[in-house]
Amino acid sequence: MIKHTIVIVDDHILIAKALRGIIANFEDFEVLYECENGKDLQKQITSKKVVPNIVLLDISMPVMDGFETASWLKKNHPKTLVMALSMQDDDQSVIKMIKNGSKGYLLKNTHPADLEIALKTMVENGCYYPEWAASKVFASLGIESKKLLEEISITDREKEFLKYSATEMSYKEIAENMICSPRTVESYRDNLFEKLELKTRVGLAVYAIKNGYDGI
Repeated sequence: MIKHTIVIVDDHILIAKALRGIIANFEDFEVLYECENGKDLQKQITSKKVVPNIVLLDISMPVMDGFETASWLKKNHPKTLVMALSMQDDDQSVIKMIKNGSKGYLLKNTHPADLEIALKTMVENGCYYPEWAASKVFASLGIESKKLLEEISITDREKEFLKYSATEMSYKEIAENMICSPRTVESYRDNLFEKLELKTRVGLAVYAIKNGYDGI
């Protein structure tokens, strides 16, 4: 059986080694090597001339963090699936990783069995996000997503807010850029939640990115 190859990028050696040991028990996956940061990954890929199918990527790392690394992989090795594995669960981190090309996002307290499911799902479907990170959005997005957006009655101002939702701006900063009150911004958000059947800002951001509404 041909296994899907994985590289672990994490500056905490014990965590990287522990992950390797866990994945060694997964039937469909194998770890090629571990890297301490994005720069190390670049060197390893160049020297070994082997590009992994999957990169398990920490976010907070010295020298070259997860955001930069995901962006580099997206540009240079777009077929490699990036799974963010972090302790950070804030909207800004999730949104930024999605924009930089991450196809999955898990927290480090994830159970090993759930990690295996996440990896299998990402390989089969092209992405994996747990419920809190808007998996419902990914599951519902497809070729017809642009048509769906056109069929839904969304105002120009709501579309403008949709673009800002895919940035790292706070709602207060979005309000300042849209020259309106924070209350009005919240109204745009709530209207889009209802129209698009979403529950989180991450969901809005993913929808915006998938539909090309992230040009700000």
